[in-house]
Amino acid sequence: MNALLEAIKADYAENFRDMGDPDRREIRDRMYAEFCDKLTVEEGRKYIKVIANRSVWGFIMKEDDKKFRKGDILKAASYSAPARNAARGNIIDGGYTVRWTGPLYL
Repeated sequence: MNALLEAIKADYAENFRDMGDPDRREIRDRMYAEFCDKLTVEEGRKYIKVIANRSVWGFIMKEDDKKFRKGDILKAASYSAPARNAARGNIIDGGYTVRWTGPLYL
């Protein structure tokens, strides 16, 4: 789970690394710190919800079920439910790509 959170933070930092002049560096650093502080997880019965700045980033499967395996990354369909059409990767297997805005589309 920590590797996923670090990948999200790294993508955020990469997205905002070229903000132009050095005067903006302080703003960029403050935005990055705020983003990292607000990147949290909430454990539910079936899923782990990843929240970035009060929005749901995505969900992680806690256990295997009929369609998905433990560790599968799912996009959010709503604040309280994942989109169960397809997994976007697996945090246990690795090899996934994510963006700071959420799991990648299929």
